Amino acid sequence: MIRKKITAAIIILIGFLLQTSVFRSFELANVVPNMLLIVTVSYAYLRGRTSGLLIGFVCGLLLDMYCGSVMGLYAFIFMSIGFLIGFCRKFYFTDTLALPFILISVSDLVYGFYYFITEFLMRGKLAFGYYFLHVILPEMLYTAIVGIVIYRLIKVLEQIINKAYIREED
Repeated sequence: MIRKKITAAIIILIGFLLQTSVFRSFELANVVPNMLLIVTVSYAYLRGRTSGLLIGFVCGLLLDMYCGSVMGLYAFIFMSIGFLIGFCRKFYFTDTLALPFILISVSDLVYGFYYFITEFLMRGKLAFGYYFLHVILPEMLYTAIVGIVIYRLIKVLEQIINKAYIREED
């Protein structure tokens, strides 16, 4: 059980470092993939609501401390997304990659919409069409493509940890 927590903490830290440093060198259309959102969605889909909520909170809090203008905004957004994706796990769990791709895409769309409302709309900036075409859509596509690879890696790690946990019980 402790291995799952340590593995999740390491993956969150790696995702944070990749998002804030390494992927800055690989910007496409001036956006980087949202690695912490991918981690949140992946764990929420694989483990359920509670893990999605907690991992979303930690990922959001890391972003709040790094670049947040309002403390708790990212934590709230990521917690909401983690909880909702974890809730979907009960009804739509499959082994295909289509559903995680869709969930990551929709989550990034929701994230972009939340962010637009709280950071721009509240300040009277109403250029949603421009923001959608130049920020939300490119980030959603980039995040979804990178997300499939990261999701597969996290899923394989989870399977390895679960097999080791089952062997320890025997």
